[in-house]
Amino acid sequence: MLVRQRRDHQHLETLLRRVAAGTGTDRQDALTALCRLVFPHAFAEEAVLWPLLRRVLSDGDEMTLRVEQEHQRINELFTELETFDPNDVEHHRLFEQIAVLLREDVRDEEDVLLPRLQEAVSPELLRRAGWAWWTVRVTAPTRAHPVVARRPPGNALAALPLSPIDRFRDRLDRAKQEPAVLSASTTAAVCDSRGGVKALPAALGQRG
Repeated sequence: MLVRQRRDHQHLETLLRRVAAGTGTDRQDALTALCRLVFPHAFAEEAVLWPLLRRVLSDGDEMTLRVEQEHQRINELFTELETFDPNDVEHHRLFEQIAVLLREDVRDEEDVLLPRLQEAVSPELLRRAGWAWWTVRVTAPTRAHPVVARRPPGNALAALPLSPIDRFRDRLDRAKQEPAVLSASTTAAVCDSRGGVKALPAALGQRG
């Protein structure tokens, strides 16, 4: 779990630099990748790691509250960021705030929360928590949701509809980025004399 957390944090730093240095489509692509990393990662922490930390440490509630507040503010800023063009000055200003908060979040986790958790639980429990964290991470919502609770059971209940919706929207976004491929496959299906127009739904289904 600790290795996976740090790996995500390293990837986060790479994406932050890509967004800051990018322009136009490159900037937007890096920002999209950043969202797909940040929100599932944070959701898994809030659903698995921080509840465990609160159970095993007397000051766990106070410790996790700061990080949850950082996560909430990041969600709010990302939601506001989406209203601006990537080349807009306000977009850059908001992203700078997000980058500061994300780096603070990483420092809080790596310098305080994760070391305290490692000290408080057995290696076996830490491994089980790591597997649970990873399972939630790969199925969690992938977009900003500032109105969702940061703690169970509210966040878990919200994830039931939000995760499939977010991931469906991700698939649509990827399809939009490949219009030539989609157009070619659709045209081939429609023109196929053996399948005719009936082949079109199947062709679209293959884009999933």
